[in-house]
Amino acid sequence: MLRCAFLATIGLLATTSLLHAQTPPAESPPAAASPAVEIPGSPEPMEDPRLGDHWTYELRDDITGEIKSTITNTVTDVSDSEISTRSALLGNPNSGYQTYDRSWNVISNGVWRYTPNDGTGIRTPLAVGKTWSFKSTDLNSTAGVSWKRSGTTKVVAQESVTTRAGTFDTFKLEISSQIQNASFVSRSEGRVRERNTIELVEYGRR
Repeated sequence: MLRCAFLATIGLLATTSLLHAQTPPAESPPAAASPAVEIPGSPEPMEDPRLGDHWTYELRDDITGEIKSTITNTVTDVSDSEISTRSALLGNPNSGYQTYDRSWNVISNGVWRYTPNDGTGIRTPLAVGKTWSFKSTDLNSTAGVSWKRSGTTKVVAQESVTTRAGTFDTFKLEISSQIQNASFVSRSEGRVRERNTIELVEYGRR
């Protein structure tokens, strides 16, 4: 079944954004949710999200092999226009909350609001080579910070991905975006300081 495997990555970056509310919102790979027309030889149609759907995944440091964090995203509410999720970090009593539209674009994430959305969702039906563009205004009213975001998404591959949670038929999307009125520079003299892998380790339905 084609499922929302990449919601896990969105949840991780959303949680990071909550912890660093005064920094520019993190970019994240999109997730899939809306039903698609089934075509012979193509993956099965995507499942609609349901209350209680959840994704658990680990962030691992590839240099040391250490698991840095374990995060679970749970769908807490579904309407005709929105999907709400809760992000819980293992060992942390606090939870983060995100609201998506039905195409898995983020609408709100903690103190951040995205108008009309953050543009990191999908546009069905997906097919290799398909591209689209997006624009967004990202507002953190608590910190008084506003960013203008624009970018493009391209479907670059269709592949089967196996993790400890199972095997998933997936589309690989590449997002290129630009944020105005903001800058972020990370330099380490050409040497690797961080290298992490995010792996989905569990998926389930209530």
